[in-house]
Amino acid sequence: MGNHFEKGQHALLNEGEENEMEIFGYQTHRCRKTLCLAGSIFSFGILPLVFYWRPAWRVWANCIPCSLQEADVVLLRTTDEFQTYSWKKVMWIHLSALNSAFGLTPDHPLITDEDYVINRAIRKPDLKVRCIKVQKIRYVWNHLEEQFQKIGSLEDQLSSAKIYLKFGSGLTREEQEIRRLICGPNTIDVEITPIWKLLIKEVLNPFYIFQLFSVCLWFSEDYKEYAFAIILMSFISIALTVYDLREQSVKLHHLVESHNNITVSVCERKAGVQELESRFLVPGDLLILTGNKVQMPCDAILIDGSCVVDEGMLTGESIPVTKTPLPKMNSSVPWKTQSEADYKRHVLFCGTEVIQTKGSCSGTARAVVLQTGINTAKGDLVRSILYPKPMNFKLYRDAIRFLLCLESPEEVVKKALDVITIAVPPALPAALTTGIIYAQRRLKKRGIFCISPQRINVCGQLNLVCFDKTGTLTRDGLDLWGVVPCDKNGFQEVHSFASGKALPWGPLCAAMASCHSLILLDETIQGDPLDLKMFEATTWEMAISGDDFHIKGVPADAMIVKPCKTASQVPVEGIAILHQFPFSSALQRMTVIVQEMGGNRLAFMKGAPEKVVSFCQPETVPTSFVSELQIYTTQGFRVIALAYKKLEMDHHTTAWMRDEIESDLIFLGLLILENRLKEETKLVLEELTSAQMRTVMITGDNLQTAITVARKSGMVSEGQKIILIETDEPTGSSPASISWKLVEEKKHISYGNQDNYINIREEVSNSKEESYHFALSGKSFQIISQHFSSLLPKILMNGTIFARMSPGQKSSLVEEFQKLDYFVGMCGDGANDCGALKMAHVGISLSEHEASVASPFTSKTPNIECVPHLIKEGRAALVTSFCMFKYMALYSMIQYIGVLLLYWETNSLSNYQFLFQDLAITTLIGVTMNLNGAYPKLVPFRPARRLISPPLLLSVIFNILLSLAMHTVGFILVQRQPWYSMEMHSDCTVQNESISTLIPLTVPEKVENNGTFTSFENTTIWFLGTMNCIIVAFIFSKGRPFRQPTYRNYIFVLVLVIQLAVCLFILFADIPDLYSRLDLLCTPVLWRVYIVIMLSCNFTVALVVEEAIVENRALWMIIKRCFGYRSKSQYRIWQRTLANDPSWPPLHQTSYSDLPGCGRGVSYSNPVFESNEEQL
Repeated sequence: MGNHFEKGQHALLNEGEENEMEIFGYQTHRCRKTLCLAGSIFSFGILPLVFYWRPAWRVWANCIPCSLQEADVVLLRTTDEFQTYSWKKVMWIHLSALNSAFGLTPDHPLITDEDYVINRAIRKPDLKVRCIKVQKIRYVWNHLEEQFQKIGSLEDQLSSAKIYLKFGSGLTREEQEIRRLICGPNTIDVEITPIWKLLIKEVLNPFYIFQLFSVCLWFSEDYKEYAFAIILMSFISIALTVYDLREQSVKLHHLVESHNNITVSVCERKAGVQELESRFLVPGDLLILTGNKVQMPCDAILIDGSCVVDEGMLTGESIPVTKTPLPKMNSSVPWKTQSEADYKRHVLFCGTEVIQTKGSCSGTARAVVLQTGINTAKGDLVRSILYPKPMNFKLYRDAIRFLLCLESPEEVVKKALDVITIAVPPALPAALTTGIIYAQRRLKKRGIFCISPQRINVCGQLNLVCFDKTGTLTRDGLDLWGVVPCDKNGFQEVHSFASGKALPWGPLCAAMASCHSLILLDETIQGDPLDLKMFEATTWEMAISGDDFHIKGVPADAMIVKPCKTASQVPVEGIAILHQFPFSSALQRMTVIVQEMGGNRLAFMKGAPEKVVSFCQPETVPTSFVSELQIYTTQGFRVIALAYKKLEMDHHTTAWMRDEIESDLIFLGLLILENRLKEETKLVLEELTSAQMRTVMITGDNLQTAITVARKSGMVSEGQKIILIETDEPTGSSPASISWKLVEEKKHISYGNQDNYINIREEVSNSKEESYHFALSGKSFQIISQHFSSLLPKILMNGTIFARMSPGQKSSLVEEFQKLDYFVGMCGDGANDCGALKMAHVGISLSEHEASVASPFTSKTPNIECVPHLIKEGRAALVTSFCMFKYMALYSMIQYIGVLLLYWETNSLSNYQFLFQDLAITTLIGVTMNLNGAYPKLVPFRPARRLISPPLLLSVIFNILLSLAMHTVGFILVQRQPWYSMEMHSDCTVQNESISTLIPLTVPEKVENNGTFTSFENTTIWFLGTMNCIIVAFIFSKGRPFRQPTYRNYIFVLVLVIQLAVCLFILFADIPDLYSRLDLLCTPVLWRVYIVIMLSCNFTVALVVEEAIVENRALWMIIKRCFGYRSKSQYRIWQRTLANDPSWPPLHQTSYSDLPGCGRGVSYSNPVFESNEEQL
């Protein structure tokens, strides 16, 4: 259509978001619509079918371009590489019904305030709203900004003050009705798709339409048996697919149905608190939160009180999270960005469970509805499943091209159609479906479940796998190893909890007892495992203060921690936790305000050491802090720092601002926790590295800890160097900077352990013989992306360790790797990994929580052993797909060649001859060839990912030519035999004499039988073609290095042996009835031996060429080098470009973002990532 649009016809929907689309305006044209209707009738439904496959054509044929403001149809096009089209009708919402209800008029004050999108969407004076629904999200036309905008959520630009002012007292009944009508119900509608709809959608697949065409043609030629067989196979294939889709639909429906039927308490501005069903909620409603264990039916901003929430559905971790109210600020800054803390700590997400609520001074916890329906966090999760990111995998596109190349017309229309149906195998879809089903079944036996079967083939192309650390590479549980107290003289001796000796009373002990987000639920302490280990080490107890509890400034339901009865020398009765600033991964810290019973009011902070220290008084931090921290982080320990300060008693806790509390703290010491590797981690990473697959760690943990885990796990092997990349943000006149420091592996003996110790090496030779890995933090990754974008691909070529990464940064990193043309796998435990799992080509979740449904693969075994299994099965499935395409192409061409040769003599194969080849040979082979399992060893190269790669094309073309030569030789030689034109008595055995009475004794006289002609050519061609199909199946059934050897596929081998035995039996047996039914002629025994010799020669030549040339990897590498072939993948180009640059990496240098040419140098290529595998 080009890129020239009328004014206002083109715009962007969801600009900058993951589901960004282009939108074009069109108006239905009556004449065009009438012509299309006539075309549909006269084309017997072919035109609507084409429009179904090509939605854009439908719009272009029926409509004319116009502005979006006038459009009654919009055409949508995704902005990704696939540019997928869809179309939607523009609908109208009429508000006139509300006119009679409460006198809604164009100048009503409720709709004149244009601060809200809802009011800007209402067209006056007729009170109508234009809208479209795309991927279940409703968009309304904003008359002021002249664009479609998402509805169903509060505006992002609202400040906290405006939220409190406008929604703090609830909405009026009238406002609710208007919003309800425009925003729609608060439901996530995932209907169970009717079977008839799934059937129609599947049947309209181009493959099955072609099969329908083939079946109709075969019925017209009285070829009923095979037609029925194909119908049966297609029915089974469709039934299996529909069953799988139906199961997924039912699961998804059950996942969301509970969310739609919840009774909630809502505060109306005039009517007070009302009970209503959650589906009637609208953005802006004021929810009253009471009771425990309540499912959230929407996203809501907490404005009063506090809540403890289980967010396992979203994060994959069932760890209680404390939510605090949104601070009310007088600035006009949008509420999401008003503080540096993550705004999500104020948001209760849909689908999460509110475990506990605590009211504030007003007595109840209150929250303003932020988003409803499909716009919610749960709705977004459901949409990601309903509308997954399409795969850029060329196998299926190449398959269509490959099969189209097989078509060829003939002079006579019916024969031409017959030839086409021969050339394109109708059994192919069923054969490919069974291959995927077998692979899925093998994965299921290993506890790996798949919701996107087509991705199994993509697994075979993975060449980079990203791993989360905690819970994925290392164990979930943390063991408290010890604590390092600190005083004025510096760090003291380590207090080990293994000794059983209690920690002496002091601020450090108080911090460990109270600085956490643990809750008491059903008399059980629940919360983050780290918090739990820390609290248990103090041997203190937890309780909730009752109504009889009276301490100044302490609310009645406060959390109290007390020393156990056996504890001695503790001068306080207990500590009341007054207020929490919960832990945030963005802030890397948490803070609590506590009250000692009969003592001081204190603030405690716990978090990442480098972060906590920045809030402490410098004189309280030991000078040996950095080296002490390195001692533990380099041994793989998880280190948490603690600090505190005394507060004034006369302030109310809610009056304290966080930045006031978190200043001038006194450093207390370090908490040391042990996070051990899972037993399987090292073996799996060694297996992947030996297969020359890149492995990358993406973690939210400390950088030094991540480096040590990388070394211990084998991700970075001995002798390989790690370069730390550190960056600084631009400040004022100072530009952003980036520096490289080499870390040296030293031996350090400490605390009874000999282990690795990392130190910066000051003097180093810049030797290209050494291999490097880059390690950097999330902050550095962000700065490099913004200020050193030209350096990013060079760093990613060697980047192995990415620490302190936020969930958004994990997704961005995966996307950056994909831009380098890597096939990226992501393996995580679900916690904070959902975005990256969805972004990767293959996401593998080790969590069985609801968040994992967004991942294509889920492993029941919570370790990374599933990764190599999945890659092996993916490679086997991919090779199986190629085998099936090659075999089906050859089988079709063998039939095609035979039929064309027989057409030369105005002859053809009979229906029973076709039936035997199609059903008894090809169908059985198609079903059993796929049964080969994956080869147990990962080899250091991948299978080709394209059907048009030279080895595959050579294999197919050579075998076609070989078959053509054999058939032609047989066709010509049979005509030159001395018995071809004489009586057969002299050449046949006695048993043949009975046959001679059934068939003509001389040729050229022909006998017509069932519309075909029996002849010596026909008999020869049929035997050659039938047994050649068996030979080709054996040759194309690949075994090592990606699949189990062919002889291990016992069923397939048995089928081939039986088929060959039956064919040889028919060839050498003289059974009149059998020959008559198959329309075969008796030939002399010698000629039958000649047929076997021709087939044997064919088999020998084909096998030698396949093994010595097609499958000879070394030969193809030599050919590629001779012809100067180089891979066009971006990462390959970077490897070649960066390999010979002596200036990379620029060790112990600092570069600045405003320097000319910064980042334009070339990078060193890491040999450990250098795969000798090239795409063939």
